[in-house]
Amino acid sequence: MVTDSKAKFDISFAGTFASSAFAACFAEICTIPLDTAKVRLQLQKKAVAGEGLALPQYRVATIAREEGLSALWKGIVPGLHRQCLFGGLRIGLYEPVKTFYVGSDFVGDVPLTKKILAALTTGALAITVANPTDLVKVRLQAEGKLPPGVPRRYTGALNAYSTIVRQEGLGALWTGLGPNIARNAIINAAELASYDQVKQTILKIPGFTDNIVTHLLSGLGAGFFAVCIGSAVDVVKSRMMGDSAYKSTLDCFIKSLRMMGLGLSIRASFQTLGG
Repeated sequence: MVTDSKAKFDISFAGTFASSAFAACFAEICTIPLDTAKVRLQLQKKAVAGEGLALPQYRVATIAREEGLSALWKGIVPGLHRQCLFGGLRIGLYEPVKTFYVGSDFVGDVPLTKKILAALTTGALAITVANPTDLVKVRLQAEGKLPPGVPRRYTGALNAYSTIVRQEGLGALWTGLGPNIARNAIINAAELASYDQVKQTILKIPGFTDNIVTHLLSGLGAGFFAVCIGSAVDVVKSRMMGDSAYKSTLDCFIKSLRMMGLGLSIRASFQTLGG
């Protein structure tokens, strides 16, 4: 609520940015094994009919068993780069942008539409800045176990940045920006707006106060809602970043739909655990 914003703004933008970035980086370290399995599934293509080929099952346990535990943390360095920029900006800018949309003199509960608009704005702005880090992260995660004698495309995150610029041009770092903006703006709106709304609803229930339990419940609801809303766009984003064969966002979406069907987004989002 904007009525609470004065207390929140006691923390400077720099302080909010830093704390948000730190929290996002900690979450990245904990969840990147799941994210690596998710990206592998999203980039997976259906076997050619009649060849009798089975698709590899990119799950956490499978990757760890076949490629080693370290393979689960591929992309952690650009992942941390991404969270510092994206996590810090999208959360750090949310309250100021929300206040801008409703006006600094607004009193009362902020309408849900304004929360969604503010989250869409900050998500789009943040990922525009962070897109190069997302691209490098996806490309590093996409490389599986290579045959003997086949070199990797990149030796690390910094090498990936420089190699992409040298071989593909500076603009290549923003490959997939369209679906990435759509994906992150939508997910950011689903996360922040639903978190704000769920928390506001919980606090109206007798016995609940603004404490860590309320924050955890609000976060769980927001995270689940965001995955359900944004997973289809997430598939298109990962495929465009991991494979340069697609001509456009629409081309990628149509080809992905033909290869995997409507279930690809659900499968890629939830089939990450198990052997």
